[in-house]
Amino acid sequence: MKKKFPFQSVISPLTGFIVCILIILFCAQNPLSALASLFTGTFTSPYYFGSMLNTAAFLMLAGTGASLSLKAGNMNLGGEGQIYTGGFVAALVLTSSWKIPSWLLFTLALLLCLASGAGMALLSAVLKKIKGAEVLLTSYLISAASIPIVDGLITSSRTQAEQNLLALPYIDSVFRFPQLLAPSPFTISFFFAIAVCLSSWFFLTFTYSGRKLTLWGTSPEFARYCGFKSDPILLSSLTLSGALHALTGFAAVCGTFYTCHLGFASGMGWNALSASLIVSSNPLALIPASLVLAWLYTSADRVALTQGFAFDIGGIVQGCVLFAIAIPFSIEKIKLARLEKKQDASQEARS
Repeated sequence: MKKKFPFQSVISPLTGFIVCILIILFCAQNPLSALASLFTGTFTSPYYFGSMLNTAAFLMLAGTGASLSLKAGNMNLGGEGQIYTGGFVAALVLTSSWKIPSWLLFTLALLLCLASGAGMALLSAVLKKIKGAEVLLTSYLISAASIPIVDGLITSSRTQAEQNLLALPYIDSVFRFPQLLAPSPFTISFFFAIAVCLSSWFFLTFTYSGRKLTLWGTSPEFARYCGFKSDPILLSSLTLSGALHALTGFAAVCGTFYTCHLGFASGMGWNALSASLIVSSNPLALIPASLVLAWLYTSADRVALTQGFAFDIGGIVQGCVLFAIAIPFSIEKIKLARLEKKQDASQEARS
């Protein structure tokens, strides 16, 4: 089978980078200065360098979740809602008035956060098993429905932050991850995300369960011939995928925002899915891919801020990267459809 990994891993980020350069050349007040800032600005500022690493951590955590579902042959498009819901649950529990030890409250918040994301993804798995509904569709619809619900819960909460009606109260300092590169939001979550990528790669590559999961994604007919049951793979892969997305929301609340504000997870799920698709769902390759994409997004946002752009460069770049990823998949689908038509035509001719 022809591998698409090198094409996707190079062309997709390069497309976003070229688009960013073109926008700067045509829209920046000082294009040369803006280009220099794009290449080097992120690495000369402790804040932006730490922000880049922090963004890479989010991409690695959620990207691993997306990779596990993709490896099993199901695309989880509910990352946005799972991250948002997980962060909301974590912030809600950590700002509650329950009279229990802080370590126990932190553990409870983490478990409930993971359960919220896992439950949303598990619902898609159940719908596929019972009704035959596609995970790609149901996960997206559940996510799309959960986002406005969380928005409403934030704005109508009786424990809103007094100074901001669009956010929950700030969590106590005892629950906050310590900053490793002040004043940036760089925390230990970056190293934890790397550990998650490495452990997931080891699981998929060297364990029996991991290879069985991968086999169901690459050749379901052969996996069924070997006697492997699909239900455990479907349920476990989507549960892990949803839990890792929710864990991303937990890391964002405890390490970056210290609260759950309206729309804090906007773009996280789609960016993580882009990173996973770029590396063909390889958790090990997800580490450098996340760093490259995080640098691109952070640099684009920095240039937009310093050059006074009236529009969001980062959002345009993210959209171009995702569009570039979709092109080879679309071409492959067209080729497969044509091949199936030829096979059907040849069978009819023989009959």
